[in-house]
Amino acid sequence: MFTPRHSLQIDYRERAGTGPALVLLHGIGSNAESFAGLLPFLPMDWRVIAWNAPGYLGSAPLDTDWPMAADYAQALAGLLDRLDLDRVTLAGHSLGALMATAYAVAHPDRVSRLVLASPALGHGIALGATLSPAAQDRIDELARLGPQEFAKARAPRLVFRPQDNPDLLAAVEAGMAQVTSPGYAQASRMLASGRLLDDAARLAVPTDVIVGVEDVVTPPEGARRLYAAIPAPLRGQLTEVPAAGHALATQAPLAFAQAVAAQNTPVL
Repeated sequence: MFTPRHSLQIDYRERAGTGPALVLLHGIGSNAESFAGLLPFLPMDWRVIAWNAPGYLGSAPLDTDWPMAADYAQALAGLLDRLDLDRVTLAGHSLGALMATAYAVAHPDRVSRLVLASPALGHGIALGATLSPAAQDRIDELARLGPQEFAKARAPRLVFRPQDNPDLLAAVEAGMAQVTSPGYAQASRMLASGRLLDDAARLAVPTDVIVGVEDVVTPPEGARRLYAAIPAPLRGQLTEVPAAGHALATQAPLAFAQAVAAQNTPVL
């Protein structure tokens, strides 16, 4: 199980261990607890840390209305410094893939492996420009509906066959119902300006990509484009998980855990 912890302005969850360190970065509509289902499938000696990104749950928001991925990477660097973690396996899910890649580009000596799951490529608009309709809709819908109704409206898209997986849907919805502003609005703007393909081309660490075959939020085609953008000598495994949607750690925890533990056997 995860233990709740806090370090200055960052709230995080940790499973203690004496082995290698794994750091997990969640997506835009989620939080650290979305990774709890991975723990039984990860090596038992691993130290596992999942943060609540700035502006999520107990983590303070960033001090700018429109942060870039590099701003989240800087916050992550501060947390890892305080935890005395010099080298980690780093995994980012969805929006967390933008944050994880920005960190790996800035600190290649501190990342042993990078895993990008259900990667959000970003919309690539200029800082301060008019938001893309998708990004503006996220912000407006949360303000209009409130977190609970917002989660009910959006969560079903994250689960493959939600009608057949009510427990998974409930877990995803519960996590999404905890998003609040300004953190969510900041993350939405970062997504709008994100350019994951450009950042991936600058990577200098081994990198794996994993995506659900049935992901309608960040479809497999985007994951394939990302994989192709990674410098060829650093490309690890591209895994496409059958019968899984966007909420990959919830719907396919074994496949996700195999990816981050470098046990990249195909999931049949």
